[in-house]
Amino acid sequence: MVKTRFAPSPTGFLHIGGLRTALFNWLWARKNGGEFRLRIEDTDRQRNREEATEAILKAFDWVGLNYDGEVVYQSQRGEIYKKYIDQLLKEGKAYKCYLTPEELEEIRKAKREGRTPPIDIRKYRNFQGELEKPFVIRFKTPLEGELKFEDGVKGEQKVKLEEIEDFVIARSDGTPTYNFVVVVDDHLMGMTDIIRGDDHLRNTFKQILLYNAFGWEVPNFYHLPMIHNEKGGKMSKRDGAVDVLEYRRNGYLPEALLNFLVRLGWSYGDREIFSIGEMIQLFDPKNINKAPSRFDQSKLDWLNSYYIKNSPNDRLVKILKRDFGVEVPAGEKGEWLLGQLKERVKTLKEMAEEIGKILTPPSNYDPKGVKRFLKGDAPRRLGELKEKLKGVAPATPPEWDKLLEEFVAETGAKPREVMPPLRIAVVGEARGIDLGTLLAILGRDEVVDRIEKLLEFLQNREG
Repeated sequence: MVKTRFAPSPTGFLHIGGLRTALFNWLWARKNGGEFRLRIEDTDRQRNREEATEAILKAFDWVGLNYDGEVVYQSQRGEIYKKYIDQLLKEGKAYKCYLTPEELEEIRKAKREGRTPPIDIRKYRNFQGELEKPFVIRFKTPLEGELKFEDGVKGEQKVKLEEIEDFVIARSDGTPTYNFVVVVDDHLMGMTDIIRGDDHLRNTFKQILLYNAFGWEVPNFYHLPMIHNEKGGKMSKRDGAVDVLEYRRNGYLPEALLNFLVRLGWSYGDREIFSIGEMIQLFDPKNINKAPSRFDQSKLDWLNSYYIKNSPNDRLVKILKRDFGVEVPAGEKGEWLLGQLKERVKTLKEMAEEIGKILTPPSNYDPKGVKRFLKGDAPRRLGELKEKLKGVAPATPPEWDKLLEEFVAETGAKPREVMPPLRIAVVGEARGIDLGTLLAILGRDEVVDRIEKLLEFLQNREG
């Protein structure tokens, strides 16, 4: 059975690179009828943040990446790690290293300057006694030979063992290091496939050495190239490397974000749109690109607009209320409103803002629009239209369209003397959704009130 996992460190919020890694692991497990586990790697006591763990779990819930079993917390597994560290010590595969911080700094400085270190990092490798001084525990890396493995994305990877120093597996306070705990956990949790960022590629050699030392089966490794910004550089917050939940706050649908992420480094022909079911059916980590992918904001916006257009209105109503506090009118007015906005917006945040503009009387008017359209006979035409509306009751978009058409014909007014000024009166600017639909959503009485307020504004300005 295929078993995968996602194992974030709660030192910061989950960003899109992490979510993509989680998605690929989730898809591979689900495709094979296997298990997908979530493990929180919280052994770094000083940098762990509880709110980061909560945000990771909320992000998983929002995008719908369900995991099997309970969440595993490394901070609760200290005794397990101690048992396996003691085993390596007992078998002579690890040792206590008593090098002082000052001695270690001398070694690092010499390496930085290209000199042979005055002290051997392996000084205590074969030391048999015990010293009354702080120590770390180092793994005994084989001194010669070559280590290689087949990476599912990058192909054969190899390194000369002399290039890997005796690395630390337990710090001086007794806490185990990342490379050690990840091997123990992945083995005990039965992981068969490890899909992760290629920033871990160098660590993989150390981890394979530990698998071999314990006599455990080595899982399959797939190392994902990084996500670059649109210019090919490192991602920053400005480029979209933000908390995944920020995308929710900005009005992106989870399926749009997942569809976007699955295409960052993986492809299936020229196809762009994938449902979750299709992703599961078609995904194979062997088809992940070797080259870094580029974050394309316009592609994400296009996908989000696609999913918004194809979402049921009742779902959008719930999201708009939950995430933005926006109440969509009930009945056909809500249907008209969403029907118009679904064709125009890229995000639900944008939709929420547009709904607010429409349903809330304008508190100010676009100065450029006023200067351009509310001149000459335009104010008088608005006054005439207001009076006409008092005797009629158009209710649907076609009825409003017909009324405006008749008004222009009856009065001999130019359309630009009526339509743009009317828009400015009801929403404060001369652009927006279909005018007849807009007026039908607001209703006659509200339209009359807003015309009166604009005319009052114009009169006070002149006075």
